[in-house]
Amino acid sequence: MESSIARHLVCPRTRTRRIDDDYAPLYPAWSARTAETVSQVVMGYFGVQSANEGGNPRADAAFNDMRSLFDGADGPNHVDYARFVDGAGAYHRLAIVYWSAPEAFDRWQARRDVTGWWQSDDRLKDGVGYFREVLKPRIEQFETAYSTPDHLEGVGVVMGGMSDVIQEHGYWGSMRDRIPLSQTDAMSPSGALARQKPSEGRIVVSGHKNVAVIRSGQDWTDTADEERRVYLDEIEPTLRAGMEFLRDQGQAIGCYSNRYVEITDAEGRPIDKSFGVSHWRSLADMERWAESHPTHLKIFMTFVELAQNVPSLRLYHEVSVLDAAAQTYEYINCHPGTGLMHNA
Repeated sequence: MESSIARHLVCPRTRTRRIDDDYAPLYPAWSARTAETVSQVVMGYFGVQSANEGGNPRADAAFNDMRSLFDGADGPNHVDYARFVDGAGAYHRLAIVYWSAPEAFDRWQARRDVTGWWQSDDRLKDGVGYFREVLKPRIEQFETAYSTPDHLEGVGVVMGGMSDVIQEHGYWGSMRDRIPLSQTDAMSPSGALARQKPSEGRIVVSGHKNVAVIRSGQDWTDTADEERRVYLDEIEPTLRAGMEFLRDQGQAIGCYSNRYVEITDAEGRPIDKSFGVSHWRSLADMERWAESHPTHLKIFMTFVELAQNVPSLRLYHEVSVLDAAAQTYEYINCHPGTGLMHNA
């Protein structure tokens, strides 16, 4: 058993963990690993929004145009696709993209075809909405956790490696303890979201220090028969209820935005995976919801009671705490409740 914090990121602690050194978790978990030369990654959420689910050729064409930009020089190292309906009933196609080096992302974003497409006045005229939410956490600002060692998801795919069994999991506070920066920093928030309108139809939101973002996923592709029934009929509805609470009422407890999405193939056909992605005012706000709010406690207890009946279910998450300058949120022709717009 080893620490979730990679050896080259360990430093003398000025803040304590929530566990003793001899703590032994009741079940195994793993963290993604990457080369010591990797100092920062890029996580991007690029979306197309339309009023109606299905039957919208303009939205599908717009999404295909957008995802074609990921091809070519300096394109992302990994892309996931997803779809979801938000609290206002708007339908979204989503691309989740990862780079293992911010320099490559910067070169990609500066490509003439990328800047030309995004800045074109056509984005304001083609009858759909667009957004891009880009996060650039330093390696000491994020953590990952996986319930199995044989399948990486999300940022783990671009990191490329896996730890041995880790110690910091299975207790409240383990998420914070897995973030290398937690050794010396409380990661408290400061500042506020700020909204700008550079032109008609375009909104830019600036993040503040230590906004926290979590992607938490479920993979039931290997389940069958009774396992699948237990997950879809008994576990998933409780998870969905918690995700919808955060989407619709999360602002009051520090959740800026929450989306519960189905992962799809590139053509939009769903596969047996999902995840929730949410932005929080702080890691502490996220922790309070996880440790004490009835909606999350119900999710937690449902998994505790039933997870042994679904041994083929894979779970994972990635959590980042971000510098203000490492966040970019831009919305074009989106309704006012999209993403972080309604918080700024």
